[in-house]
Amino acid sequence: MKPFTRSIIDLFDGEKRYLIPLYQRQYAWNVEPQLRLLWGDIGRAYDRVVTDRASLVPHFMGAMVISQLKTFGKEVQAYEVIDGQQRLTTFQLLLAALRDVAAANGSRYAAHLQRYLLNDGIMEKPHIERFKIWPSRMDRRAFACVVDAKVDLDEIAQPIPGEDGNARKAAIAYEWFRSQINAHVGTGENYDEFKLEKLFEAMKDGLAVVSIELEGGDDPQTIFETLNSRGVDLTPGDLMRNFIFQRAKGLGQDSEASLAVDKLYEKHWLPLDGPLWSQGVNRGRQGAAKLDWMLTDHLSMKKADIVSKENLFDNYRRWIIETQPFASVEEELESITASAAVEHKIFEQNKADPIGKFGLVAEAFDVSTAFPLVVYLASEADVGEKLSEALAMLESYILRRDIAGLSTKNYNRFFVGTIDRLRESEGCKVEALARWLSTRPNETDRWPNDNEFRQGWLGRDQYKNARQPRLRYVFERLEQAKRTTLSEDIEIRSALTIEHIMPQRWRENWPVPGFEHVADGDFDTDQLVAEVERDGCINKLGNLTLITQPLNSSVSNGPFATKMPQIKAFTSLALNRDLNGFDYWDEECVKLRGAALFEIARKVWAPPQQIDTAFPDLGRLGENGNLPREGTICRFSYGGNTYRGVVKVRKLEVDGIDGAFNSFSGASVAVTQTSRNGWNDWELQSKDGWVLADLWRSQT
Repeated sequence: MKPFTRSIIDLFDGEKRYLIPLYQRQYAWNVEPQLRLLWGDIGRAYDRVVTDRASLVPHFMGAMVISQLKTFGKEVQAYEVIDGQQRLTTFQLLLAALRDVAAANGSRYAAHLQRYLLNDGIMEKPHIERFKIWPSRMDRRAFACVVDAKVDLDEIAQPIPGEDGNARKAAIAYEWFRSQINAHVGTGENYDEFKLEKLFEAMKDGLAVVSIELEGGDDPQTIFETLNSRGVDLTPGDLMRNFIFQRAKGLGQDSEASLAVDKLYEKHWLPLDGPLWSQGVNRGRQGAAKLDWMLTDHLSMKKADIVSKENLFDNYRRWIIETQPFASVEEELESITASAAVEHKIFEQNKADPIGKFGLVAEAFDVSTAFPLVVYLASEADVGEKLSEALAMLESYILRRDIAGLSTKNYNRFFVGTIDRLRESEGCKVEALARWLSTRPNETDRWPNDNEFRQGWLGRDQYKNARQPRLRYVFERLEQAKRTTLSEDIEIRSALTIEHIMPQRWRENWPVPGFEHVADGDFDTDQLVAEVERDGCINKLGNLTLITQPLNSSVSNGPFATKMPQIKAFTSLALNRDLNGFDYWDEECVKLRGAALFEIARKVWAPPQQIDTAFPDLGRLGENGNLPREGTICRFSYGGNTYRGVVKVRKLEVDGIDGAFNSFSGASVAVTQTSRNGWNDWELQSKDGWVLADLWRSQT
């Protein structure tokens, strides 16, 4: 690594080219704060040149990192820009503005400045190599227009959809610099050549950068990350992109005088720099671009462990360096684009695609924590046509737990942990998923059976404002299920809302039968009991349905005699056709309809499978004391470490822990130095994968 101090003029002196890789960000500097800060530095250097030239010391403006490329024949000497493209591009826009102000005022400096903007002489491809900077594709046309007004744009680069935003950035920077220079040197009769000359001298002698030229063995990524600049903050996606492509070394230039690594970028990463992946989305209270979330899911899937967005890049770099999971950078990029393809389908929510259908579930139930598992199933598990079965199983698991009121707190760890279990299992991964989900014993991870599902469906209040997207999804799926082969195949396009058949403010128009004429203020115990019972049925699923928002507004709190005919007249949903069978509506009707809907729901969202969980290869409790059969491999994850042990002579021996233990709890105490129930800590390796010790105990 060779560092050189160069002025912003010296950077462009002589025949040379700086090639900016496509994988780097497009030009991103704004007037505030970057351009104004640079202009302030120039102004201070100008004042020193004019008032006290002898004391002028170049002002350091940061560093740039470049790597020399091999050139052949008449090719102009070229450098790949590792870091500093924002500065380099801005300096060129600044010099172009100074040149054009000079030309407009007939200054001799116009021709002099041209030599720092365009190469001249013999070149292999003059239409490209004459530019001192060869920007990334998105910036190329806009930049070339500023540097050379006579350029044939179609000769250097074809238009790219979406480039206008970046073109405006370059044009805005150029015009802003030109306006500042005009204000400084004057225009027309007020033009001052002396001021322009001193402004050029300030740039030449008063401002400097450190140009770091890499040599063989230097790590460009490490240097890139440790440099400080005034640039726009890099996102985790930016850092990962640079880290990946800067390891694609030695590719040089292609036949078009561009970087060969650009082809790799165009094939694998260019779509990820598009508008879809730059959209911001929230997960819980955290917001980030879809790209950053997708990369977080990708790494979580690969590691089968939780990865935070804040530590995404550090985790990814460490994983790559320590495990070297890919044979090449291209294989690494293919893995990322495979994950991106899956999440793209999740976002599209195409009902004809099983991944798109799961996207509807994920949005309604806010379970992005399941994305790493879905990505694994769709991209690595090789489940083929059984993917629909696997995702339907996952949907049922999520929905039944929601209706039963079970917590989602452990979902992030549970879903990534499931990936690990599936990787370790032999045979069909879908069968392994069914076994794993169906045998979870605890409240934090069990898959509710029909009894628990029914209790939640009929017994729990399901309506709350925050739950409306979930309930809409539930009722739309029930609507689809109720349509027989004799019904029309109707797609729901209307924006439907959840409606209470008996309204929440039922006291206005839905009095409890038998108490219609009780005077206000009179206390009646039977009436109180009846009203409590009625309040208890309002938010049950049997009292809810789907209607359009206009219909909802017109009938919401009206009496049964008005509301029910309106619903029957203006709805085509099978859900609401069933209401034709009711001549009145009370608590018993809510229970009957809820029970009827449940019979459909338990078929739509299948129960856990009946799995033979005897685990004969582990032996039976008691035949080897409190431990499984001799030779059984055991493991326990605690404090970020995984402890492994083996059963020998009726005792559990744990690697790295002195002694042997008669029980799992004894081993847990030795590992953690706390009192614990070891049955819920240790997992046992069976022929069907890892099984919790407590589950083995309960089945023997």
